[in-house]
Amino acid sequence: MGRSFVPFAALLAFSLTPWTSPPAALLLGIACALVFGQPAPGRVRVATKALLPASVVGLGFGMNLHRVLRAGAQGLDYTSGGIAFALTLGWLLGRLLKVGDAISRLVSVGTAICGGSAIATVGPVIGADDEEMSIALGTVFLLNSAALILFPPIGRACGLSQSQFGLWAALAIHDTSSVVGACLNFGADALAVGATHLPQGAPVWTRLHSLAKAGLTATLFLIGTGISRAALQKVGARPLVQGIALWAMVATTTLALIRAGVIR
Repeated sequence: MGRSFVPFAALLAFSLTPWTSPPAALLLGIACALVFGQPAPGRVRVATKALLPASVVGLGFGMNLHRVLRAGAQGLDYTSGGIAFALTLGWLLGRLLKVGDAISRLVSVGTAICGGSAIATVGPVIGADDEEMSIALGTVFLLNSAALILFPPIGRACGLSQSQFGLWAALAIHDTSSVVGACLNFGADALAVGATHLPQGAPVWTRLHSLAKAGLTATLFLIGTGISRAALQKVGARPLVQGIALWAMVATTTLALIRAGVIR
């Protein structure tokens, strides 16, 4: 394992603290790989494959079943339509920009569905390696961080109500912490619409969900350690351009539909 094990273990432990968000854990993993290297690639891959499915299943305990059941046909219609629109547009942009097939799919899925969780789930299914997943995750997390800063002033400039902004943030931002942060910046009522809460009085499910979030954070750190300078140079800026274009088009279209009253 060599000298890289000590910083690897220290950064992995730090990524599990309350101060580290999933995007930050991914960045820590990338920094660790670029500066110190990965001490045990084989073991890291085994750990990633074990942690990932368990974490994804555990995250299901964070869903509010009553809210899902109340969503109704209209909610399913525009959500399904939005996913189909983003996936189709992402595929077209990927072909136009000649982005690698796996990375293009992952960026599209991350933008269309639920960010890092979707990428971490779909990656193994399509045979994406750690470098491809790490690049796609970094692209989507970077855009979500930008949304945290840009969405509130755009919402105010467009005259969105609290509920409209909360809905826009929930549909166009694909990271829970960024949705919460943007909604908090806009207003308390927006947060009530944009955020999803666990049911009260369910401590067991809350703990399982918390453990799953920690597991996913650790997984993202491990995935980040799989990247290399050679991979970054090989891929270039095209995945980021694809992600920016797709994210901007999805956010703009969603905003226009909300302002027109089509989505409410």
